[in-house]
Amino acid sequence: MNAAEQATNLELASKIATVVNLFKFEFPDAKSDLKPWKDDPETRELVDPDSIDIGFHFPGISKSWRSRSILIQIRFHQDPISHSRRAIGLEVAGFDHRGEAWRLSTVENWSFVGISSPAPQVGDKLKQVCRHILEVFNQPND
Repeated sequence: MNAAEQATNLELASKIATVVNLFKFEFPDAKSDLKPWKDDPETRELVDPDSIDIGFHFPGISKSWRSRSILIQIRFHQDPISHSRRAIGLEVAGFDHRGEAWRLSTVENWSFVGISSPAPQVGDKLKQVCRHILEVFNQPND
């Protein structure tokens, strides 16, 4: 679900802003998009209400990213017993003019799959950002 729609309270809005800042600190050319999904009936059917989705766009095609846009989906799980909500992983996808070029999932083995993948040093930075994002959403509330 679009990050802009998920920012329903100060705590979530602050965590979403932290994610954007973490990403932009490592990749300063990126422009954030808190509404990466269109608001139409077909898209609404595909949207996961248990995710926070943020897009990032780069000027032109980035050779190190091998893509022009990145979609980060932070996946959550609501524990039915404790009623706690925690981030269980991230799905990150890179897109170019042909569509999805690569995908990274932190749920399994943290490896890139697709027709291309980011340059190794960019991939390592992205994985580090993903670790920080999970920490942001899974830190205990004060």
